Amino acid sequence: MSPLTDDRAPVPGGAVELSIGGMTCASCANRIERKLNKLDGVTATVNYATEKAKVTYSGDISPEDLVAEVAKAGYTAKLPEPPATPSEDGDRDEAAEELRPLRARLVTAVVLAVPVIAMAMVPALQFPNWQWLSLTLTAPVVVYAGWPFHRAAWTNLRHGTATMDTLVSIGTLAAFGWSLWALFFGSAGTPGMTHPFAFTIERTDGSGNIYLEAAAGVTAFILAGRYFEARSKRRAGAALRALLELGAKDVAVLRDGREIRVPADRLAVGDVFVVRPGEKIATDGVVEEGSSAVDASMLTGESVPAEVKPGDAVTGATVNAGGRLLVRATRVGADTQLARMARLVEEAQTGKAQVQRLADRVSGVFVPIVIALAVATLGFWLGTGGGASAAFTAAVAVLIIACPCALGLATPTALLVGTGRGAQLGILIRGPEVLESTRKVDTVVLDKTGTVTEGRMTLTGVHPADGEDRDEVLRLAGALEHASEHPIARAVARAAAERVGELPTPEDFANVEGLGVQGIVDGHAVVVGRPRLLADWSQHLPAELGRAVETAQAAGRTAVAVGWDGRARAVLVVADTVKPTSAEAIERLRGLGLTPVLLTGDNEAAARAVAAEVGIDEVIAEVLPEGKVEVVRRLQAEGRSVAMVGDGVNDAAALAQADLGLAMGTGTDAAIEAADLTLVRGDLRAAAEAIRLSRRTLATIKGNLFWAFAYNVAALPLAALGLLNPMIAGAAMAFSSVFVVSNSLRLRRFR
Repeated sequence: MSPLTDDRAPVPGGAVELSIGGMTCASCANRIERKLNKLDGVTATVNYATEKAKVTYSGDISPEDLVAEVAKAGYTAKLPEPPATPSEDGDRDEAAEELRPLRARLVTAVVLAVPVIAMAMVPALQFPNWQWLSLTLTAPVVVYAGWPFHRAAWTNLRHGTATMDTLVSIGTLAAFGWSLWALFFGSAGTPGMTHPFAFTIERTDGSGNIYLEAAAGVTAFILAGRYFEARSKRRAGAALRALLELGAKDVAVLRDGREIRVPADRLAVGDVFVVRPGEKIATDGVVEEGSSAVDASMLTGESVPAEVKPGDAVTGATVNAGGRLLVRATRVGADTQLARMARLVEEAQTGKAQVQRLADRVSGVFVPIVIALAVATLGFWLGTGGGASAAFTAAVAVLIIACPCALGLATPTALLVGTGRGAQLGILIRGPEVLESTRKVDTVVLDKTGTVTEGRMTLTGVHPADGEDRDEVLRLAGALEHASEHPIARAVARAAAERVGELPTPEDFANVEGLGVQGIVDGHAVVVGRPRLLADWSQHLPAELGRAVETAQAAGRTAVAVGWDGRARAVLVVADTVKPTSAEAIERLRGLGLTPVLLTGDNEAAARAVAAEVGIDEVIAEVLPEGKVEVVRRLQAEGRSVAMVGDGVNDAAALAQADLGLAMGTGTDAAIEAADLTLVRGDLRAAAEAIRLSRRTLATIKGNLFWAFAYNVAALPLAALGLLNPMIAGAAMAFSSVFVVSNSLRLRRFR
């Protein structure tokens, strides 16, 4: 969505993705989301991990209005910029630029906080007036290093809200302020003052204490958590950036017979370009000349290069591993498979799963509750005569331990890593809500043609009559079939050419509608087709060929009779062969607790034969294309949660109806658009991998949420009871965020 160029004529509606700046925690994202959603006709989703807002709007709202609304909330927003050629160095510089100020504050905090903490913890280091050195070292930590927290807290206060930064700011300023009061107006500034430090969980009254080590330590720990969190978020999103950088940067285009190197983004549909061995194919196209092996592992996860020849489609960003190719561009720019993959991955990472919406609602009310709890803790300790120091210690610990940063990171980081890893393996997850569907699914409906089988006819058997030569049968039948466009004829011609080489050219070729073909080949009057066509020429099948026809038909295969010079000579068996990996894929799907169902428009015998070969018990055959949706609905009415795997236009409606739709990436655009998951390679095993990865990602999200919730629930009572030192609370809070991000990053190792 490009920015409006005319302010006087706003677009009546549309969608835009804004880059959000200034967010420091999940509460910020939640607040921006609420602010945008209050506008009429606006639906917004803000993702803290990707720092993006996905907004749909209607009416008189313009993208500029959305940017202004975000600014009113105290944050920045940018409209998407025109696409530029991705630069790895540029991305790295930008990432470093964003992390540099945070790193400077962290280094300052750590260098200055370490001696402050050491002096507070080790009484032997407490020389006369040590407390004044602690104050000198702590002041820059709280004021300079902790400035982002205080600035965010002030912005929140002006807008009448509170976020996790509010908790950190109040906690550290309270500790620093108390210490200043104790030093200048209390007895803490007396020369020779010492106090022991107990690194234990026990109740303390804090008498005689200053809290400079808590103010400095908490700031340093939380900054460390933020820094590693920011770095981890960069790593988590690396898969998408790597995907966008896969494409070729320039390309040799043929113009008037000469090769001219131009930037890849200047290619147009119809251009013919040269791909030398070892080069990346610049864009999606069709091979015009040459043959080679193409390595598509970076897009599909498939390690074995695929052979291509003239007429075969190739995908941009794959690598030419063999000979020189001339390719005609069929899709460029945003229409290429690589661009569509990147778009799907980004959409999935920007959306929100149901579990994340729950976490957002909790974190939205969490901060005010924590501030109230801290005030109540302070009041309780003061009211029960526990002493101001003990009351203050407990209240600050409550503020600091409560920061639910881990809660905000639990879902987005796992989504970022899971969807990115999926893209590397050739599995595209359309949106986070898909993850919940994979957990519930118990039945997987498999379209037969193109999904379980190759989707094209192949010669599977040659049965010559007694005394006939197999190669001669193939040579004569293949020559005649080569002149026909029928899929069965193509299968016979292809197998004949592979077996006997160059085929002779037939004469007087004629196609007999619905029965077969006839013509003259090398002086022989050849007939190829149904047994009925041969019978019309008084060429009746001998007993052994008749049995071959019956056996083939019983197995759901097509029998083609061949005869010449007045006699039936052979029977050829043609079938849509099962993919070599389908049986293993069915076994893997069963291992995931799914019941496979084979769905096809083919006859019952053919369907049963395929089902038996791959190990499927339940078969629904002879279904019309529009009937596939009804089959899915019927299974759902029986109480089943249904996943559907298909690849054709006729599968699109059923894919949309199913609880989980998986489209083979080798199939049609209609099927891919209707599906929840797209499997880039045409291997059914990828369906099992996709469901397994989705379930693993969902399990990681739930594990993250559990630890984030459990950590706060367990630690808050300890802090309120005065059993938790504020500095330990800060360290634990920072650790929880790092733990959640590290746990999510384990998905990068998914195999």
